[in-house]
Amino acid sequence: MIEWNDFLIRQIARRRVVVFIGAGVSMNSKNANGQCPKGWEVFLKDASSRLSTQDRTLIRKLMKKNDYLMTCELLRKKLGRSNFISIMEEEYLRPNYQKAEIHEQIFNLDSRIVLTPNFDKIYESYVQSIDNTIKTKLYFDDDIASSLNGDNRIVIKTHGTIDTPDKLIFTKSEYAKARIKYSLFYEMLEALALTHTFLFIGAGLNDPDIRLLLEDTFFKHKMATSHYFLIGKKMLHKEEQSIIEETTNIKFLEYATTNNHSELTDSLKELTKKVEEERKNLTITQNW
Repeated sequence: MIEWNDFLIRQIARRRVVVFIGAGVSMNSKNANGQCPKGWEVFLKDASSRLSTQDRTLIRKLMKKNDYLMTCELLRKKLGRSNFISIMEEEYLRPNYQKAEIHEQIFNLDSRIVLTPNFDKIYESYVQSIDNTIKTKLYFDDDIASSLNGDNRIVIKTHGTIDTPDKLIFTKSEYAKARIKYSLFYEMLEALALTHTFLFIGAGLNDPDIRLLLEDTFFKHKMATSHYFLIGKKMLHKEEQSIIEETTNIKFLEYATTNNHSELTDSLKELTKKVEEERKNLTITQNW
């Protein structure tokens, strides 16, 4: 089980934590047929099977370099825009994936701000079915700043949603354009990183948003609050993990990946209990 840090528990209890949900969380979901969403590597590999042998070989080489943005760029170019969008909708919209227990535990943490690069609608559909006051905002919305300053819970989709495939940030060029055209949004991400504690769940270090925060924010402001990254044991070499921790404000919290990462969900359930206990103490001490 994950050994939860007391500081992190206090921050969540005071709603000073931004939860960042990666693709690993969605992979816990299933639809009525027992189908689970594909991870990026599997999705790209399967989609590339529709290409010529030469193009497929190039795609696989890029994937080995973990350059998923460039891989997506080439894949969309070779497949064509309409075919690419059709494949995306077939994978992330039509299967109608349902929430998993891990979504429940994340919701139970009661964080006011949740960020996710996931295109699917699993988490926001679940939480809005419980509380329809929870807002979903996209990186290109004009009112994100006012929503952040409001009282409502908010889910911010940093790469867009499958509902608007033309505005998905899925390729290297789209990401570069978004950073320029929607620079205010990325400034808001930086502000959140300076004023809140981030908790990364089911995320990968290669995600462009995480890399942006690591390079442009956490690295520059070493005296800012620490941020926490949940990671499976042995998924990152100890030396590499140590260097990342020394050069950023990231602290890794490890869990066993056996039994389909079930320890992660169990650990989040335990975290929820600790947070609830801390909130009860806060009602007594009034030390909000």
